[in-house]
Amino acid sequence: GGTSGDRAREQTRPLRAPPSSQDKTPQQNSESAMAKPQVVVAPVLMSKLSANAPEFYPSGYSAYTESYEDGCEDYPTLSDYVQEFLNHLTEQPGSFETEIEQFAETLNGWVTTDDALQELVELIYQQATSIPNFSYMGARLCNYLSHHLTISPQSGNFRQLLLQRCRIHHKVKDQAAKGDEVTRKRFHAFVLFLGELYLNLEIKGTNGQVTRADILQVGLRELLNALFSNPMDDNLICAVKLLKLTGSVLEDAWKEKLKTDMEEIIQRIENVVLDANCSRDVKQMLLKLVELRSSNWGRVHATSTYREATPENDPNYFMNEPTFYTSDGVPFTAADPDYQEKYQELLEREDFFPDYEENGTDLSGAGDPYLDDIDDEMDPEIEEAYEKFCLESEHKRKQ
Repeated sequence: GGTSGDRAREQTRPLRAPPSSQDKTPQQNSESAMAKPQVVVAPVLMSKLSANAPEFYPSGYSAYTESYEDGCEDYPTLSDYVQEFLNHLTEQPGSFETEIEQFAETLNGWVTTDDALQELVELIYQQATSIPNFSYMGARLCNYLSHHLTISPQSGNFRQLLLQRCRIHHKVKDQAAKGDEVTRKRFHAFVLFLGELYLNLEIKGTNGQVTRADILQVGLRELLNALFSNPMDDNLICAVKLLKLTGSVLEDAWKEKLKTDMEEIIQRIENVVLDANCSRDVKQMLLKLVELRSSNWGRVHATSTYREATPENDPNYFMNEPTFYTSDGVPFTAADPDYQEKYQELLEREDFFPDYEENGTDLSGAGDPYLDDIDDEMDPEIEEAYEKFCLESEHKRKQ
């Protein structure tokens, strides 16, 4: 600490009067100057700190939530209040349950005009479509407000204005899907927010039944078209994310109306896999999505009684077993009666694991094939399935 004190003294030295003038000053003055050197005064004058400043809380601090309970008195404008709450919700999604009621109540006291409602919709929309991990929270917030905001002006209530706002971005989908990287990124955030909105926005009917917004179902179908019509990697990845999120719900809704939209989408994906110049990784993602859909989106039917598969009761029991090759190149699998023996011989051939160092660390960097999508090589099983798929599709086309 000594050096900063010296520095302060250094800076303040010119403030002392030159010695010649001190001779002329009256006696009591110079005495007080000796008792209280002026050096100390300057650094205090330089400080902007005040003892009356409000208490400081870090942004993640739990007492932070109290500001919402006071309602809007602390905020100069609606926009400040809402934006602060949205940021808080983005950082601490867990606070939704505890604070949403108070937030809606405060808004009811504040949002009393068309303009205020428009502004509220716009703020939430911007947050939900510019911050990728806010799309789910944004959709839940929209659902809650659509049922708890009391204002319902001529120009439309909260839900109607929100859907109108979505329609504006939806109209430019084809340009957006072709746009530059920044435009596409923003478009993808919009697509995923719309997906979350479709899942989370509940519309209560007159007899109390709850439905989803049909307009969003149509909207999502058109967005998928726009993405597949511009099969760049990032567009296709966005389509896969959207279908993983909403595929099962969309397919159920379409089936109920006897529509074959999901078949058309799967056909579209198969064409992209065959024709588009997208990367192998993305093709693999698309094929896995087709696989997911053929397993009914991973939903297990509780009705089917589960039987442990055995070689006796399941003709395909060994189908998923890997195929190995003996030193003479003869293939064998676990179904082979001499499997154990041949496998042992295989392990003894030292070049079987060339990628492993003595200490057992893997140099190839291959991890779980499902998580490790960056690996360029397809594993043999997928390679084989991919080729089979291409041949079948070619065959279908020629018919």
